[in-house]
Amino acid sequence: QLQLVESGGGLVQPGGSLRLSCTASGFTLDYYFIGWFRQAPGKEREGLSCINSSGSNTNHVDSVKGRFTISRDSAKNTVDLQMDSLKPEDTAVYYCAAYMGPWNSPCHLLRREYEYWGQGTQVTVSS
Repeated sequence: QLQLVESGGGLVQPGGSLRLSCTASGFTLDYYFIGWFRQAPGKEREGLSCINSSGSNTNHVDSVKGRFTISRDSAKNTVDLQMDSLKPEDTAVYYCAAYMGPWNSPCHLLRREYEYWGQGTQVTVSS
């Protein structure tokens, strides 16, 4: 079974950057649609960014558009989330998740359709 592992979280000052990585051992992520989600204390888990299996399509929600970028690195078997211009309200536990969909179809951020989830990595934006 696909097991996802996130890394790259930490403490950063407002306006700073972090790069999160999602990887899996024993499975290639190229077959999966990957999404990044986050959950802040007392709030529901929200979808942020996704990328389809071919890498031809990405989507970002408005709150992170222009600040977050999702990308694949097939050689490293990772899907990364580059986060720039971070704000205190970006503080949350960040999760990567995966589902299998039709090749080259657009990705989505419907949480219920993501079958596999990582354990999460904490991101704290504070001065």
